[in-house]
Amino acid sequence: MSKTLPLLTGACLVTLTALGACGRIKEVGQQPELTDSVDGPEFHAMSAAAYSAPHFPGATIESPSLGSLWTTSPMSLVSDKRATERGDILTVVIEIDDKAEFQNTSGRSRSATDKVGIPNLMGIPQRIDKMLPDGASMEDLADASANSSYKGSGNISRREKLTLRVAATIIDILPNGVLRVQGSQEVRVNNEVRELTVSGFVRPADIGRRNEIAYDRIAGARISYGGRGNITDVQQPRYGQQIADILLPY
Repeated sequence: MSKTLPLLTGACLVTLTALGACGRIKEVGQQPELTDSVDGPEFHAMSAAAYSAPHFPGATIESPSLGSLWTTSPMSLVSDKRATERGDILTVVIEIDDKAEFQNTSGRSRSATDKVGIPNLMGIPQRIDKMLPDGASMEDLADASANSSYKGSGNISRREKLTLRVAATIIDILPNGVLRVQGSQEVRVNNEVRELTVSGFVRPADIGRRNEIAYDRIAGARISYGGRGNITDVQQPRYGQQIADILLPY
């Protein structure tokens, strides 16, 4: 039984490693594939029928006269170009320039000295000294000293800078009017695909006149910028090393 468990564990590790590698073997010598842009919530939101505006009972809708500048058509010069409906597109401006520095220093020092003796007490110490071993005396009954010192310091410095722009699509409108947006972008250069994804919740009032919104006005923002391809493979540890880092206790 003791020999069977290690063999089963080793077989499982080999199987998991092989399965993880199979997905990458087919890409050897090939460029990384781009994901299909017509297979996602953005495309489905844009291809679905737009929400119809509610009409009150008895209300009439007057069609604008031909040639009028005040028409509500999207092609009008005076119409609002900001995204408001499901399937509309807006631009997310990502300008992250965060810098954080923390520096802490702490020190502690303590010194203590205690000395106890009874040189004279009605002649009692002298009588006790005669019964004590050689070298012992009540005059130097106890002598103790202690000294401790501690010093610690820590320093954290982090700098993150990212400047990007990506088009996002309104994929849903919540009951309170908040817009749920999602956008993605892929760029392939020299067998390396750079991926940018953004999602979150936006208030219509926060969308600017140029149909843009800053990332810090997106609630629950999820921004991802990474890649896949030859360079990413080299930068990541191998499957065996990742498994060893999880299983090994040292």
